[in-house]
Amino acid sequence: MKIMMIICGVVACRHIVTLLKLSGVCWPVFLLCYNILRILLPSRCVLWRRIQTTSVQDTMKSTLSSITSSASGRLQHTTVIVSRRGEFGLMDPQGTGQFASNVLVKTVCFMRCSPSFSQLPPRDRSSLLRHCWVPVFVLGLAQEKIVFKVTDVPSSNILHQILLRPVLTNKEAEQPTLAGVYRLQICLRQLWNLDLSPKEYAYLKGAMLFNPAVQGLSASSFIEGLQQEAERALQEVIHLLHPEDSSRFSRTLRAASAIQTVSHSLVTELFFKPVIGNTNMSHLLTEMLFVH
Repeated sequence: MKIMMIICGVVACRHIVTLLKLSGVCWPVFLLCYNILRILLPSRCVLWRRIQTTSVQDTMKSTLSSITSSASGRLQHTTVIVSRRGEFGLMDPQGTGQFASNVLVKTVCFMRCSPSFSQLPPRDRSSLLRHCWVPVFVLGLAQEKIVFKVTDVPSSNILHQILLRPVLTNKEAEQPTLAGVYRLQICLRQLWNLDLSPKEYAYLKGAMLFNPAVQGLSASSFIEGLQQEAERALQEVIHLLHPEDSSRFSRTLRAASAIQTVSHSLVTELFFKPVIGNTNMSHLLTEMLFVH
């Protein structure tokens, strides 16, 4: 209510000052009042941007809820990932899934609210979303300090299958593994040890998002420039916040490069299977990105 009063008051005063300027009535007095009100405009703009960001997040949360509501009735309380290397799952799938969903909404919101990302062709935005959402999401997990635990359940049936058919197919080789979960946890610990600031996380997310190596980009040169710009900004922020730590920038980039080894299937199966069921993750992300 206070925000709307400020906005309406500023707009109204603008119209009043315009009319008084035309009529010539007490113009110096109202000019002084107008200049004082202009001081409030920057804070008003910040508040309005916050309103817009909150609105986008609420809209995407509603989209995520509507898409997954049909699948919720079919979900089990515990989702166990089955691979030929064993069975495992989250110890708290519902709680961790809720935290992960919130991070996912913030991840897509980060992309949508990026002016540089919005300027890209729709196909390039979709490609970057599909290929780069996991690194940005993992950075979000680290920033939000999301801690999760998994339980390992050995399966004699899977061991029997391995003995009968030792050669892995391509589909089976891409299945999530417990070793992959441990790699993800190591990545998170490396980021936590760096104790990155919000600005460092923001520029690092930009460097991960604007990946010119993604195949099929029509504006790959422009995207490469955006990545370099994000890395330069990250380096400047690190130098400003940690002038005595000359190796922090390289350690930050190494920690970020380790995130690239985290598989999309692992993140989807581990965090979102209890939430979205059999819903296609790419379709869900696309709808969240382009929802109005």
